[in-house]
Amino acid sequence: MKINEEVVALLRQKHLKIATAESCTGGLLAKLITDVAGASEVFDYGIVSYANEIKRGQLGVQRETLERFGAVSEQTAREMAQCAAKNGGADIGLSTTGIAGPTGGTPEKPNGTCFAGLHYQGKTKVLKISTGLSDREQNRTAFAQRALELVKEEINE
Repeated sequence: MKINEEVVALLRQKHLKIATAESCTGGLLAKLITDVAGASEVFDYGIVSYANEIKRGQLGVQRETLERFGAVSEQTAREMAQCAAKNGGADIGLSTTGIAGPTGGTPEKPNGTCFAGLHYQGKTKVLKISTGLSDREQNRTAFAQRALELVKEEINE
């Protein structure tokens, strides 16, 4: 069973809803979830927020967070996940923000860097994902897969 199928089955079994807020994965999380039959029972809300204006206006990420830490940061991923859960009326908020490449990386935040945020049961956890790759599609896929694995791990904990 693929990770997206496992996560949707687990969410259905536990009667949980998930909402997504994505930047670097560009809607891939939402696609992977909705690729699974029955996903409408667990998924109502997903937003792609590439621009900081959308992160602030639609999600509610604080201006200070973006200015101080940047869009690609643990702090932004944390707020994105919290806002996704709140705005989507979901039990779980899942976010991704990063640099898929092949351009845009810096020495501090190289291509293949992503922060995945997960808000569940009043707690927010952020995982830094580093692939070391500059291939955009490989990075986006790896980021989305790992974010879904984080959901599975957290629900099963």
